[in-house]
Amino acid sequence: MTASAPLSPKDPPKAETRAHSFTRHGITVEDPYAWLRDPGYPEVKDQAVLSYLEEENAFFEAAMQPQKALTDRLFEEMKGRIKEDDSSVPQKDGDYIYWRAFEIGAQYRKWYRRPVTAKADGSDDQLILDEPALAQGHDYFRLGAMSVSPDGRYLAYAIDDNGSERFEARIKDLTTGELLPEIIPDTLSSLVWTSDSKGLLYGIANDQWRTDNARLHWLGQPVESDIELFHEDDEGFRVSVGLTSSEKWIVIATGDHVTTEAWLLPADNPTAKPLLVAPRQPGREYEVDEHEGTLYIRTNDTHPNFRLVKSTLAAPDEWEEVIAPDTHFYLTDFTLFKGFYVTEGRQDGLDQIELRDYASHQAKRIPFPEASYSASLDDNPEYDVTKLRIGYESMVTPDTIYDYHLATGELEVLKMQEIPSGYDATRYATERLMIPARDGTQIPVSIVYPRDLPRDGSALLNLYGYGAYGIAMEPGFSTSRLSLLDRGFAFALAHIRGGDDLGQQWYLDGKLDKRTNTFTDFVDVAKGLIDLGYTSKGRISISGGSAGGELMGAVINSDPDLWGAVVAHVPFVDVLNTMLDETLPLTPGEWPEWGNPCLDKAAFETILSYDPYSNVSAQAYPPLMVTAGLNDPRVTYWEPAKWVARLRANKTDGNMLILKTNMGAGHGGKSGRFESLRETAEEFAFILWQLGVAD
Repeated sequence: MTASAPLSPKDPPKAETRAHSFTRHGITVEDPYAWLRDPGYPEVKDQAVLSYLEEENAFFEAAMQPQKALTDRLFEEMKGRIKEDDSSVPQKDGDYIYWRAFEIGAQYRKWYRRPVTAKADGSDDQLILDEPALAQGHDYFRLGAMSVSPDGRYLAYAIDDNGSERFEARIKDLTTGELLPEIIPDTLSSLVWTSDSKGLLYGIANDQWRTDNARLHWLGQPVESDIELFHEDDEGFRVSVGLTSSEKWIVIATGDHVTTEAWLLPADNPTAKPLLVAPRQPGREYEVDEHEGTLYIRTNDTHPNFRLVKSTLAAPDEWEEVIAPDTHFYLTDFTLFKGFYVTEGRQDGLDQIELRDYASHQAKRIPFPEASYSASLDDNPEYDVTKLRIGYESMVTPDTIYDYHLATGELEVLKMQEIPSGYDATRYATERLMIPARDGTQIPVSIVYPRDLPRDGSALLNLYGYGAYGIAMEPGFSTSRLSLLDRGFAFALAHIRGGDDLGQQWYLDGKLDKRTNTFTDFVDVAKGLIDLGYTSKGRISISGGSAGGELMGAVINSDPDLWGAVVAHVPFVDVLNTMLDETLPLTPGEWPEWGNPCLDKAAFETILSYDPYSNVSAQAYPPLMVTAGLNDPRVTYWEPAKWVARLRANKTDGNMLILKTNMGAGHGGKSGRFESLRETAEEFAFILWQLGVAD
């Protein structure tokens, strides 16, 4: 299959080709690397596949070996900006105050609480969950859902120790420290308690890694006897469970990317007949909360930017408008409290938090000082409050936690992210630019750079993008990013269509048959930054992950000479094959996002036209670093593996192309705050190396 001689950076692996093709809608597609998908997936045991991945990993290590000193230096820089014994701001929830903390040298957190009436000497502090202990002996560890019972006695939590995102749920008695005997495998949901603290609602993943159910477990009963309260028959929908703000009602929601439906159960009687809020209608999304018997519902039924309506428990589907939709204001969320409620959204792309009373619904907006920033409600677990916990940051302002005092309007700083090695915000500047796309649409760009950055095109620039699923790229702070800024880079976020940065229509204009807007927006942003003097062709590094990795694949096919270095993390690059395979975990639920090429010829042709893997050609490509996770259920390992194999066989340049597959991790790469930091250092070392930055 591949060469067996010792590998060196000049001797990359070469995957064999095996004849394979398929025909749909009268179109034949050749796929000579289809064999890299192990037929036994999610178990990967095919020796030929494993050998190829291991050879690629060996080549990666050999290629990066000369950069080890640089990688180590970057890692130490990044680690030096992290307060090792950091802790969260304590927050009251009922009879206890909760917080979490890292110890020096620890990869994972410990979770604590103390009674509200506790002594100040710390003698009443209680360790309720010890992540380092749970992670011991595992190469990968991730804490998923966790929830304390209403009476404060039990802690339900879920863990993943291999990156497959199939969590195992356990229940701990906090009065004794003992685990209850019941173990719930394959959970993939929140963990929601009944109001009497005797029952726990959850959802399990089926064989296709889809949550199509909501189940009820009674403490002390065998898991096998758990009751299925709800089952979803549409395989494109996913089921979730949650609580209303008052914690009187359990919400069972089901939906795909464009349609939702919600049911309510009394939290004190979860086996009661569910109350349907409103039947599903294709293209209508909504979410529900409850206040004193009135339902509040955020929905896009009349406008893509959503509106807020209300209804009664007696007639939940008869909606009365409370906040009308607005072309310039995108209503992203709402949270109900006992005496008031909060709406969150973006005004022309900038975060806004507004307080409203239940009588007039008039908005009082919380002001923030910078022209570009990220702000949202933080941890606010209680229903009856006199102050709000808020999180704020910008590209030059570290993460800051405030309490907003309702009576006075004061923003009290509780904590600002501490950077032990030092940070001087005055050394950097940030702007929000508008750059025209080729169709005339103005694309927002958030950029941060050293104040002395030259504007003659000589500077280096790292450009990041995502542009999918209606996920906005927040202009937040990054300590790791400083390692590029301090070496003369500018860093830019392209708020391209496909995200919802400027509202739901922004998202709609980058999906389905408009998908290529995402890719051309990114290219046009790069060209616009060149025109403005921030950088020049070939001096731009770009990076993106998952759907952002698809973006990387598309733009190196279309405009390879623009980029000096490219990093694609777990890239979704085999789009056509994945969307044709409805046995894969995510595929049916993804059709509203990408189109269904199984049934729709136009969707097939559209995806085929931009699919990064299918469109690799005989041309020069920029230096490229690719990552994958063997256990990744979202972007399966063979997508980046096939893509790299085809690139190796077709590209006409001598530029570096390396693939690293994490053999014990999933979509997010390695776990632990330092291990993930080391992977960022590796990425930056590759970028600096390929752009010729002497360190």
